[in-house]
Amino acid sequence: MNTNSNSYTIIYAAVMVVIVAFLLSFVHSAFSSRQDANVELDTKKQILYALNVRESADAAADFDKYVKGDKLFKNGQLTDYTGKFVTSFENDFKKNGQLHIFEAEIDGQKKYVFPVFGAGLWGAIWGYVTLNDDKDTVYGAYFSHASETPGLGAEIQSYTAFQQQFEGKKVLDGAEVALEVVKSGQAKGHANKVDGITGGTMTSNGVDAMLKDCLNNYKAFLTNK
Repeated sequence: MNTNSNSYTIIYAAVMVVIVAFLLSFVHSAFSSRQDANVELDTKKQILYALNVRESADAAADFDKYVKGDKLFKNGQLTDYTGKFVTSFENDFKKNGQLHIFEAEIDGQKKYVFPVFGAGLWGAIWGYVTLNDDKDTVYGAYFSHASETPGLGAEIQSYTAFQQQFEGKKVLDGAEVALEVVKSGQAKGHANKVDGITGGTMTSNGVDAMLKDCLNNYKAFLTNK
């Protein structure tokens, strides 16, 4: 075959496309299960962070140790979730209408972990809020993001002082969800308020909206004492 002909070029390109596609498919199949396992482990680590278990040599074992159940909240009732472990609670809520609550136990005390999800300035934000058995007092919180600005909005994840502010705050004011993120310096003395990130106003507003939107879905559970 004439290697300078158009037909040779087309055939050569087609063969290369098939080979590359096959290799990519093979690599994806070979590593997808490992990738899924890593995502699941990372999700469990984030839940542990919200339980203030931030140093763990074996996150999978610690998750099984502290988390006693994955529950679904519907029509004011909790039922056991028996499906595959969820790594995107936003998708599960939007596609299946499922709201998860993790029941945990720390030092003999019951805790409830609530997944939250929303939007920051540049992309998705998400996290977990842990409440004590009174369903009102925050025990711990963890937040993460997809693409917030380093040194500003991204500090909701890396700036632990922001997350630590939530500890001891109250979610409810009467029968209403009142936990909120306010402008930095305005939270002092308020049981329901947390200072936002200086210079990260839009991301802080996103966290505030995320907390209100998601925790209001559980209001019937939170107010049922």
